[in-house]
Amino acid sequence: QVQLVESGGGLVQPGGSLRLSCASSGSFFRIYGMGWYRQASGKERELVAIFTRENSIKYADSVKGRFTISRDNAKNTVYLQMNSLKPEDTAVYYCNTKIRVFSWTPIPDDYWGQGTQVTVSS
Repeated sequence: QVQLVESGGGLVQPGGSLRLSCASSGSFFRIYGMGWYRQASGKERELVAIFTRENSIKYADSVKGRFTISRDNAKNTVYLQMNSLKPEDTAVYYCNTKIRVFSWTPIPDDYWGQGTQVTVSS
């Protein structure tokens, strides 16, 4: 069974920084894309930053130059370093991992973390 465990959210003042972590655990064949999404109150979930299946990186325009996604393949963990945070970054942040549980699984399945609240406020 695959589990994603997130950590690192919290309350921070505008201009501050936070680092989110998401560790994937369990028994599975291979991890493909990993990334972060967020959902602000009353809005749809949106992409923040991801490693694509081809291992390139994609950022939302709103976070370019402020957020950095990274990964530790040995730990099956993806990170999101968030700098120069703004009130509009306030949201629940979700990690997403695309995993093939078995070698014969034709395409990867989506797995989501439980979400971690990030609040940017003075």
